[in-house]
This record gives sequence, C-alpha cells and structure tokens, in this order.
Amino acid sequence: MNKIFYNYLIKGYFKVFTNVLLIFVCLTILLSLFDEIEFFKFLNVSLFLPIRLTFLSIPNLIIELLPFVVFLSSMWYFVSIKSNKDLLSLKVFGFSNFKIISILTFSVFIFGILILVLINPVTSLMIKQYEYTKAKYSRDIDHLVSINKNGVWIKESINDSSRIIEAEKVEDNYLFNVRVYTIDNNGSILKRIESKRVNIETNNWIFEDVKIFEKKRDYKREQLNNYQFFSNFDSEKIMSLYKNLDTISFLSLLTEYDSLLEQGYKKDTLDEKLNVFFSLPVFLSLMIILASIFTIGSLNKSQNLYYILIAIITCIIIFYFKDLSIALGKTNRISQILAVWIPVISIGMFCSIGILQINEK
Repeated sequence: MNKIFYNYLIKGYFKVFTNVLLIFVCLTILLSLFDEIEFFKFLNVSLFLPIRLTFLSIPNLIIELLPFVVFLSSMWYFVSIKSNKDLLSLKVFGFSNFKIISILTFSVFIFGILILVLINPVTSLMIKQYEYTKAKYSRDIDHLVSINKNGVWIKESINDSSRIIEAEKVEDNYLFNVRVYTIDNNGSILKRIESKRVNIETNNWIFEDVKIFEKKRDYKREQLNNYQFFSNFDSEKIMSLYKNLDTISFLSLLTEYDSLLEQGYKKDTLDEKLNVFFSLPVFLSLMIILASIFTIGSLNKSQNLYYILIAIITCIIIFYFKDLSIALGKTNRISQILAVWIPVISIGMFCSIGILQINEK
C-alpha cells in the first residue's frame, strides 16, 4: 500500500515539475534567441545558426535556474493536493506532513545527483560547442585567445602583420615559457622572441631574459635582459577566460582537478565550482522544504494569490542573496567556498525551524 502512495506522490510531483520546467524552457528560448539574433544581425548568416546556438546554451542555463523551477513546482504541487483534498486523504492513511515532505525531498535529492552525473557532462559539451562556434563569428576575430591542455595561445593583429604568442601557462600576472612569432601577410616569420617569464599585469608586457631572432638579421640571436612591447591583452583579460567553468563537467572536475591546476586554473576558482556542484542536490531539496513551509501549514484553499506573491518574492530574495554571497567571495570578504554555502546554510536553518512547526499541524 505504501508503495502505491509513494508512486502517487513522486509521479504527481514530477508531472508538475515537468510543466513548470517547460514554461522556463520556453521563456529562456525566447530571451536567448533574441540575444543571438542581435549578435548576428550584421553578419551574413542563416537564421538556423542563432537557433542552433540558443539550443546549445539553454540546457546549461536551465540547470542554473533549477532551484527556482523546483521551488515553484513544489508550491504548485502542494497547493494542488490541498485544493483537491489529496493532502487530507494522505493524512487519513497515516502520512504526516513530515513524511510527505521527506519522500519528495529525497526524490529531488537523487534527481539532483543524476543531473550532475548524467546531464551535466552533456551540457558541458554543448557549452564548449557553443563557445567554439561563437568565437568563429566574433567581431574581434583578429584578437583571439585559446586556452587548452597545450597551454595558452594568443593571436593579435599589429599593423600589416600578425603576432602569435604561445605560453606554457599563465599564473598570477605572468606568462611562463613564452614564444612570440611575428608573421607577415605571406606567412613568413619576421621575428621570434623567447622568454622564460613575461609580466602581463598591464598591456605593456615586460619580458625577462629575452632571446630575439629577426629575419633582417638572418635570425641571429640577440640576448637581452629585458624587453617590452604593447599587447591588446593583459592578465585580467586573459584570466577572465578561466572564469567560465561551465565547459568543465562535474565528473571532469573531479577526475582532472590536478591537470586543470597545471593548466593555470586557480585553485580557489576550481574549489568554488566544485562546491557549487556539491551544493546543487542539497539546494534543490531545501527548495522542496521551503515551499512546503509556505503552503502546507494551513488547509485554507482561498489563498492562491498569497502563494503566488510569496513564490515571487522568495525567488527574488534567494536570487539576490546568492549573488550577494558570491560577490563577497569574489572580493575576498569571505572565502569563495563559504560564499557558495552561505545561502544553502541560511535556507537550511530557516527550513529546520519551519519543518518542525508544519509537522505539528
């Protein structure tokens, strides 16, 4: 008998969840599609390209919005089972408020783990494809940066030639084991610069222990203690490329953590992203409990407008609270790991008090 009620609760909830999810997907498709069309409006491309890019980016965006989808669908579900008296029937069969909430909370927690293990690797690949495709059509195509397992590669135009910069890694304000090639329009190498370390704190790069090979000098080596030139990139601009960790899946982050550190990713940034992943199932579970606190406490069916207002206000507060916490972490007011968990801990403390009260009703 209990199995029947469990299936009823779980299937009923995920049916509502699917409806809310579809609403979010439709809204995000519309908003993202407008952004992509705006980006390509001056380029000669078919409408298929913005549509394709939109569908590549949507799944990752939906995962970021998942806590709000869970919260709103939970509000909707609890209100519906109150309105049709299913909640009262469940209590007659011995299901307390706490038991009902526990079943749904555990189900959503498992769902969150499945998202990390099964869905996130796919969305990460989609984001990689999105960024690769978008880069090919960038208006700043003459100035590109690529960061991969082979190091850092930079291309920039200078007058009638191009500059290709290769470095083993970037760390703090320095590039290490750097080779710079100046190439003319015919593809001939005009100059090659080698340096063990380059200060890129500003756009005026400072090379240390430099070897220069120039075509006009028959590529004879010139040794200098230091050397400078102007670049369109500085450390802040280059390091910003490391901030988008959406291209790295949860499983990849676990298995390739040391490799990512060697590529130049900051430990704090990787730890923050890892904790964002770890906190997702917990956050989703808390959204179930939070929604139940606002809805199950009373059997009054004439409070739908009240529930709608509560849902909207709560989503706004949580959204800005998360942003504020992350901002405090980025500015080193608190650790980045703590910044990830502060909203979760705060909501958890509130839920722990509220769940005791509604279980008594």
